[in-house]
Amino acid sequence: MFAVTILGNNSALPTLERHPTAQIITCNDQLILVDCGEGTQLQFARYKIKSSRLRYIFISHLHGDHYFGLIGLLNSLSLLGRKEPLTIFAPPELEAIIQLQMQCSGTVFQFELQFVPLLEENQGLILSDKELNVSFFPTIHRIPCFGFIFEMQKRKRKLLPEQAKVYEIPAAYYSKLQEGADYQRKDGFLVKNDWVTLPPPKEKKYVFYADTMYAEDLVRYAHNADLVYHETTYLHSLAERAAERFHSTTVQAATLALKANAQRLIVGHFSSKYTDLTCFEEECREVFPNSDVATEGATFII
Repeated sequence: MFAVTILGNNSALPTLERHPTAQIITCNDQLILVDCGEGTQLQFARYKIKSSRLRYIFISHLHGDHYFGLIGLLNSLSLLGRKEPLTIFAPPELEAIIQLQMQCSGTVFQFELQFVPLLEENQGLILSDKELNVSFFPTIHRIPCFGFIFEMQKRKRKLLPEQAKVYEIPAAYYSKLQEGADYQRKDGFLVKNDWVTLPPPKEKKYVFYADTMYAEDLVRYAHNADLVYHETTYLHSLAERAAERFHSTTVQAATLALKANAQRLIVGHFSSKYTDLTCFEEECREVFPNSDVATEGATFII
């Protein structure tokens, strides 16, 4: 299972219907939070997200609409009895901010909070576990800001047990077959791996572009991605304003997805000046047909 659930899709000013940026990535049994705008923990409750499964948090940058909900979420996790460590990947200044908030309120979390700093000079792979690789890259914004690439680890080959029995391969060797090994029988006959296994599923790739203005150099990070999220703060008629504020438009986001040969695009971070989001989807689809608005509560399977 590899999927993205939208908890917030708005920009700096929340509305009664839309919340600041926050997303949950489901990677099998673990959950990953990407950005944590104001009200994120309420969105957890609204969409029945199990906070006990939360393992990592990624904060793209330190504009408030991307992290003002964090201290409340962390405090609630502690009050709910969390004991497992939680790792936050974020610009280095966030650690001091959280520690100051805890110090001023006399708060002690009941779990270990680990910080991993995002520094532009260290861009690239930042997390690798048995299921997931995560890399980060700089975007173009008014302050240091980063995007993320989430890739499910390549799985083992699928074993065909009946075929393995035909070739008299002992069950004790099955794990090696799944890793791609051939099998040499005692009579000298070599059983080729692809006779008894199938290739693993294609690796899946999700790319999250945080706040950024459009630039050709950013296209490469989404190359052949299965799903891309890109901010579209403005419709394309306000392209000049978008550039002035280091944001992007619908056409720019769709152009990036097209040039990257991505499979699907979702767009968000909408300016509060817009009440109807239909035009965002329409403008994107004129350039990149497989585009959707990142509607709050929607889950996109990767």
